[in-house]
Amino acid sequence: MRRIVLWALAGLFVPLIASRPAHAQASRTWVSGVGDDANPCSRTAPCKTFPGAISKTAAGGEINCLDSGGFGTVTITKAISIYCEGVVGGILAAGTNGINISAAATDHIVLRGLDIEGFGTGLIGVNITQAASVIIEHCNIRDFNGGSAIGISANPSNFNSMLLIRDCVISHNGTASGGAGVQINTNGGSARVTINNTAIHNNFVGLNVLGTSNVQVNNSNISENLGTGFALSGVASARIGRSVIANNLGSATTGSVLSYLDNQINGNNPDTTPGTAGGYH
Repeated sequence: MRRIVLWALAGLFVPLIASRPAHAQASRTWVSGVGDDANPCSRTAPCKTFPGAISKTAAGGEINCLDSGGFGTVTITKAISIYCEGVVGGILAAGTNGINISAAATDHIVLRGLDIEGFGTGLIGVNITQAASVIIEHCNIRDFNGGSAIGISANPSNFNSMLLIRDCVISHNGTASGGAGVQINTNGGSARVTINNTAIHNNFVGLNVLGTSNVQVNNSNISENLGTGFALSGVASARIGRSVIANNLGSATTGSVLSYLDNQINGNNPDTTPGTAGGYH
């Protein structure tokens, strides 16, 4: 009788053991140039790619780079931070997008210290379709010259989406027929965008803003672009302060741009911001 009871009890625990996940998601995971996506993405057993790590990272968690490497293109569908400062967090996106962000309207995303390379055929460096906020800091985004040909594209479907771009270099995106370094084009939503201490140069259009967007640019350089440096259309509004808009082959700005009158605008074709003539505005 005793043996029968023990076997019965053991049978009750089998389904519980079998239902446990093989790996619980961690709040902090790690990637390395010599890692393996079969690993649990811990510091001592890091993963190889961002897609491998993101599947093992809990919502609201962080992915950190242990060392330099190429960590692959990635799609983000939940709140997450990717930090690669002090090393090269490389993403090579030939023929595709570098990072797709399609998270919940309440999710917050942070990208820091990434080197996103389109290799001449990449479509969009960072493609944002939905999130509560996206922060892009200390990133290089360049050479997206295929398809849409945009360095950073924010096309949010949710209202009051927020984008902060800080301490970045966004260059050589777009083609002779179109594209931009940064393009904001709301898709039934509304975007509030702040760009600070960022260089946007050698793109087709530097900064292209459409739809119901509110953009502020501070301490930044928009220069050497093949078309307009800073273009607005529709009901979008923008303010520029302590920035340089220079040597763009097209006009300095188009649309309803408001200046704090402390910018340097010269060498463009033409040198015009509404209500101003060349020089400091």
